[in-house]
Amino acid sequence: MKVLIDIGHPGHVHYFRNLWKNLSVRNHKFLVIARDREVIAQLLSRYGMDSLNRGVGSDTSFGKIRYMFSADLFMLKAALKFKPDLFLSFSSPYAAQVARLMNKPHLALNDTEHTDKTHKIFTYPFSDVIVTPATYQNDLGKKHIRLDCTIEYFYLHPKYYTPDPSIYELLDITPETKYAIVRFVSWNAFHDVNQHGLSLTQKREIIKLLSQKYRVFISAERELEPEFSKFQIKISPHRMHDALAFASLFVGESGTMASESALLGTPVVYINSLPLMCYLKLEQEHSILKHFSSGDGVFEYLAQIIQNKDLKAQATQNRNLMVQNFINPTDFLGWFIENYPNSKKIMQENPDYQYNFK
Repeated sequence: MKVLIDIGHPGHVHYFRNLWKNLSVRNHKFLVIARDREVIAQLLSRYGMDSLNRGVGSDTSFGKIRYMFSADLFMLKAALKFKPDLFLSFSSPYAAQVARLMNKPHLALNDTEHTDKTHKIFTYPFSDVIVTPATYQNDLGKKHIRLDCTIEYFYLHPKYYTPDPSIYELLDITPETKYAIVRFVSWNAFHDVNQHGLSLTQKREIIKLLSQKYRVFISAERELEPEFSKFQIKISPHRMHDALAFASLFVGESGTMASESALLGTPVVYINSLPLMCYLKLEQEHSILKHFSSGDGVFEYLAQIIQNKDLKAQATQNRNLMVQNFINPTDFLGWFIENYPNSKKIMQENPDYQYNFK
């Protein structure tokens, strides 16, 4: 089978890299097309995934529409040469639209409800299957397949990931050092329009507070203000999960990194004006994550919880309870693709079939 995968975000590399490896060994062929972004390129190179560059995209609404046409054309030309049997993406409108033009199935993953309004116009009508976590708060109709897991479990399932303690050496600290990861986002993604997180003043106050208890490392999508540069984490992107796994606390504006931290047993304080997506809501219900829609109240909450010596242990215990019935989504998706379209029929008739993949 030939599969075309579209990558638009660094996280998408992680979603599909184990599937790509498993199916490649079984002689399936892949064409990976990716957005022009340095971190994406670094991750694809790290995992040996050759790709075609579809360009950088745009941060403006008009620019995104214009880019959609150019990306569609680029992908169509590549797909006509590759002749894929199936398209796979994290709800990429480009992959969905080109798949329809070529009369091929498109499998879309999603875990972000507030993007449905856009995807219902540009992606879902051209997709054959939409895969989400079981806790997804919207009903996407007959194409919708729900999995008992979070999307981050594609790469953080214990079969595929074990935290590497050599991260302490890379961070130049000892295993006894307690540290916090702080994450700032750029707020230029399509779904970030009119959204916000921490103000500059709030960032200063939080970093000063955390520094009293922890070694602080900052990860940022954009260039940091000079006053924060000494805190910037300097590790390869593929080691970030190790840094999150051994951290005592995560504080940040990124939903993906917040969820990754929670799945790794690290307590999370998440600041974002967007409503909680299904996976973050699940993690909040299990008392691993605390959500703030703005920076108001974050300092006071942090001042309270950093006094708790059992904070990390409690988060890890709660994580174990949360994932006890999770399936292995990578192995499930491999089966689903290899047996498509019969696999779609099986899941529609018996959704519990997914529990064969744990």
